[in-house]
Amino acid sequence: MVIQRPSQQIKLTNVSIVRLRKGGKRFELACYKNKVMEWRSNVETDLDEVLQIHNVFFNVSKGQVASKEDLKKCFKTEEQEKVIQEILKKGELQVAEKERTDQLETTWKDIANIVTDNCVNPQTKRPYTVTMIEKAMQDLHLSVNPKRSTKSQALDVIKQLQEKQLLPIQRAQMRLRLTLPQSNETKKLREKILPLLTSIEDEDSGSTEYELIALIDPGKYRIISDLLQNESKGKGQLEIMNLREKEEGDEKF
Repeated sequence: MVIQRPSQQIKLTNVSIVRLRKGGKRFELACYKNKVMEWRSNVETDLDEVLQIHNVFFNVSKGQVASKEDLKKCFKTEEQEKVIQEILKKGELQVAEKERTDQLETTWKDIANIVTDNCVNPQTKRPYTVTMIEKAMQDLHLSVNPKRSTKSQALDVIKQLQEKQLLPIQRAQMRLRLTLPQSNETKKLREKILPLLTSIEDEDSGSTEYELIALIDPGKYRIISDLLQNESKGKGQLEIMNLREKEEGDEKF
C-alpha cells in the first residue's frame, strides 16, 4: 500500500469494493472479501475487520480519496464513520467474475438442497436426491439471483416444477415415532427435541417408556437422530412412519 498525501492517492490491491452514488458523485469503500455480507447480516460488527482502510474514496482502483467537503456536500455530514456505515448499508458490492461464478454455483446448490430437504415424490413418499433436483432445475432453464434469498427461489422452483409437471413433487413433512425409557435424561431430551417438531400427533408417557409421534420437516431428521444418538446412549429408538404432504398454501419452510 502506498499513501501519497498531498495528491490524496492510496493504492490498494485484492479488495472488494462497495459503491454508492449520492449527490451526483460516486463513493467507494475498500473492503475485505466476504466481510461486507457478514457485516450486513450482523455476523461481523467491527468495521476494522470489514474495511481495508478507513477512507471514503471516489475511486478505489485509482486511489482517489473523497474530501471532507465532498462528504459534507453529499452526505450532509463530515463524520466519516456515519458515511462509511451508509455506504456499507446501501451501496452495491462489486464482485469479480470468478467470485460471481462461485457465488452463483453456491446459490444454485443451496436452492437444490432446500428443495430436496422440503419435498417428496407424492407417489413414493420419498425425497428426491439433490442430483435429481439439480437436473430438474436445468430443465427449467433456471437462472439464480444472488440478491434474492435461496428460500424464496426454492419456493419458485417447487411451483415451476409443479406447474410444468417435470417431476411429481410435493412439499412434505415426515411423521416419526420416538421411543425412550423413562428417566430424568428423557425429560431433558424431550425439551431439546420439542423445538424441532412441527406438531405433535400423539404423546404417551408411561411408567417405564415414553413415546412420541410427531411431524417434522425432513431436514430436521438428521438433527433429531444425532441428538437421540448422542444423548440417549443408544437406548432410544427413532422410526420413520411416513411422509405427509404439507398444508396447501403453506409457504414457510
